[in-house]
Amino acid sequence: MNDIVNGLGRAGAYGALGLVLLVLGIFLVDLLLPGKLGRQIWQERNRNAAVVLSSSLLGIGGIVFTSIWTTYADFGKGLVSTAAFGVLGLVMMAVAFFVIDLVTPGRLGATLVEVEPHPAVWVTASCNIAVSAVISASIA
Repeated sequence: MNDIVNGLGRAGAYGALGLVLLVLGIFLVDLLLPGKLGRQIWQERNRNAAVVLSSSLLGIGGIVFTSIWTTYADFGKGLVSTAAFGVLGLVMMAVAFFVIDLVTPGRLGATLVEVEPHPAVWVTASCNIAVSAVISASIA
């Protein structure tokens, strides 16, 4: 019974950490894109913004999953490692966003929240998933 309680506590701690990292990801995307992300997605039904946010959340979720899956035997070290890799993933996604913005015409943020579908959304979303995969592979 003690193992179950201990496992639930660890799962709760990792779950809370994962939620914090996902919320940080939402704030990051909101910061990178012009306007209010919540309004664009839930009120204006902007699919472009939704795809960018979704790819970021999937990417961070993948990093957190990999970090937990390959975690250290020491619980504290595992939590710190998961937090560190999650934050690194967020930073690298932001850097990739700025690189794409630098090498493409116009302002990427404004392009990504256009009402009409835009191919740049898929490039940005793919980049988020690719950055996540690279960070996840470096954990294992």
